[in-house]
Amino acid sequence: MKIQPLYSLALTALVFAVAQLHVDKAYGAQDPNQFNRLFTPPKERDATLEADGIHDPAVSGLKLLQQPSAAFKPLVSSSGGNNVDWVKSMEKGLIKPLYDHTDASKQPLPMDLSIVMEVKGSMPNVSFPHKPHTLILDCSNCHDAIFKPQKGGNPMSMAEIMLGQKCGVCHGSVAFPVTECRRCHSVAKPAKAARKK
Repeated sequence: MKIQPLYSLALTALVFAVAQLHVDKAYGAQDPNQFNRLFTPPKERDATLEADGIHDPAVSGLKLLQQPSAAFKPLVSSSGGNNVDWVKSMEKGLIKPLYDHTDASKQPLPMDLSIVMEVKGSMPNVSFPHKPHTLILDCSNCHDAIFKPQKGGNPMSMAEIMLGQKCGVCHGSVAFPVTECRRCHSVAKPAKAARKK
């Protein structure tokens, strides 16, 4: 049986990730995919602070903190990740991210630019909207450490993203998870006849 190179590469990456997971678990290492909500069963996504694996349940001051379910209740809901649509919540004024934690007077410099990245296979192309990102983050958060600001300078794969690289630095930890495929893969590919011209 002949396997197409793209599928072969994806299959190799998947087999390696699963094998590494079994090796890590056998030797007591933490789950390398723990950061990504894609790998968290839905019933475990809304953990209390005591059970989230981040906070120390033995610390008495933990009782003073607000539980995520209570904190997120007034925000615009979403069906994925932590069930909050952060961009819509920001647009409605329900949250106001502090653009610079050392200077509350600094204002964001939004960049209204969307980049469309062509992807191989049958999935729609990816649209990366700079505006919602630049309302929250300064450009230096991503450029040049994560992404080179040049066309074609950032080849990436879903395997990299799921391992916490490229878009996966945020998506899967603090931003919506990669299980929300159509939020990024949202641009229909041109018809075959149009592509031949």
